[in-house]
Amino acid sequence: MSSTGVDSASASASTKNINANDAANSQDRFLKLLVAQLNNQDPMNPMDNAQMTSQIAQINTVTGIEQLNATVKGLVSQFASQQLLQGSAMVGRQVLLEGDALVVNPETQTGHGALDLSGSASSVKVQVLGASGQDLGALDLGPLQPGRCYNFEWDASAHPDSGPVRFKVLATQGEAAVAATPLTIDQVAAVSLEGGALQLQLARGNTLAYSAVKSIL
Repeated sequence: MSSTGVDSASASASTKNINANDAANSQDRFLKLLVAQLNNQDPMNPMDNAQMTSQIAQINTVTGIEQLNATVKGLVSQFASQQLLQGSAMVGRQVLLEGDALVVNPETQTGHGALDLSGSASSVKVQVLGASGQDLGALDLGPLQPGRCYNFEWDASAHPDSGPVRFKVLATQGEAAVAATPLTIDQVAAVSLEGGALQLQLARGNTLAYSAVKSIL
């Protein structure tokens, strides 16, 4: 067994011993107080059985709550470790996120993006913009239903040196505008836990919560 495993086992055993000692100490203090109360009670007005039973029930309730809290903390720790282990399977996978960066494959010179429509649109167009905002071209996606449109493609071969490329979605239903959310593709480089929540470190340098992922590709 590695030293890390031994240390973890020792730490776990120490935590259990501490919890057990705390519970035993609480009960010991209660019994001492109860005996002192019985020894010093008024002989003419002694504590009745109902009072004694009530006090014993109270200490049992407190002890039970302490044990429950220790159990819940252990379960939370186990869940966090399991979440991190499962999240590690996402390393190297592509994910779909909210954003307007158009990812260009340098080998095929093809840009890829996606969008999310809030309602039906009779016309959906994608305007491609260069690093300084210059118009690099457009795509006509035609009419689309509400929801997510995956993986539209743009031929970037005519603009190989335009630098970072982004896109804007223009969706309409007749004369009315339809709200559209641009979605970008990125790759998961690493995962971590922060405050008990799974965080994804992306290939383009961003870090965001797992809950921000729209889809795993």
